[in-house]
Amino acid sequence: MVNLEWYRTFKAIYKTGTLTGAAESLFISQPGVSLHLSSLENYVGYKLFDRTGRKMVPTEKGKVFYNVVIEPLTKLEEAEKNFQKSTEQHTPTISIGMCFETFQYTLEQYISSLDFNVIIRFGEYPEMLDNLDKGILDLIITPQKGTSPNIEHEAFSSETIVLVGGKDTDEEEFKKVLKKKDPVALERWLKSQKWYGTTGDMEHLFRFWELNFHQRPDFRPNYIVPNLNSIIRCLSSGKGLAVVPDFLCKHEIESGKVKLLWEGSPKLKNTLHFATRKKTMYPKEIALIKSLFKKVM
Repeated sequence: MVNLEWYRTFKAIYKTGTLTGAAESLFISQPGVSLHLSSLENYVGYKLFDRTGRKMVPTEKGKVFYNVVIEPLTKLEEAEKNFQKSTEQHTPTISIGMCFETFQYTLEQYISSLDFNVIIRFGEYPEMLDNLDKGILDLIITPQKGTSPNIEHEAFSSETIVLVGGKDTDEEEFKKVLKKKDPVALERWLKSQKWYGTTGDMEHLFRFWELNFHQRPDFRPNYIVPNLNSIIRCLSSGKGLAVVPDFLCKHEIESGKVKLLWEGSPKLKNTLHFATRKKTMYPKEIALIKSLFKKVM
């Protein structure tokens, strides 16, 4: 089955004569337009356009293909418009990318109150930035900034990556070791403890260790659990250490379920950004999502 968006993109390129013009008319990125066109060309088995400089000139087969699809495509678009009118209001769908823990901490509690559709996607930040650029995602929450000229970033909060211990961890013993200001002794004590990690992402531990001890950790966590929230729940019921973003365990630290042992020296801080395409069809919906994040963080 051919993706309907490939046909829309083909029509837009045919009408505007450029990838840039098609991208602007469809409110997606130019790489997204190129992806749709190449997918359609692979599907039909021949070139639809010749690329001459900045212009996209339809091939003979491209012209025939346009004449075949333009009438049913126009009728389908008209039917779509009439359907939207008959249902009084079209409900937009916003696709948002972020890490699993950030979703649980921030947006999960508000999902049921939103009057538009939401699709939440989890993944690696480079992949999410690429999907944003292609028009697959509308908004991502990321500590990493992309380089695409089609994407704009808005800093809205920050996180500090900290060392935390379970409620039964001997905090006084740790303070004595830390007070000696002996990195070798401190590292030795830390490595003698039980550690928690996650199945997918150990970046926080690696960066924290490299910043404070100038080398990568040469040990593996004792307990590997699904995600950072699982780590915090485990620490709330016993001993152990972990390196996590401070905002994820703020309430547990305040209630004494988890102990904040060390912020590191120097501190490891990440700036969190909203990343969106510069041209979007959903500015109001995205603005609302941003306001909810700012409210929580």
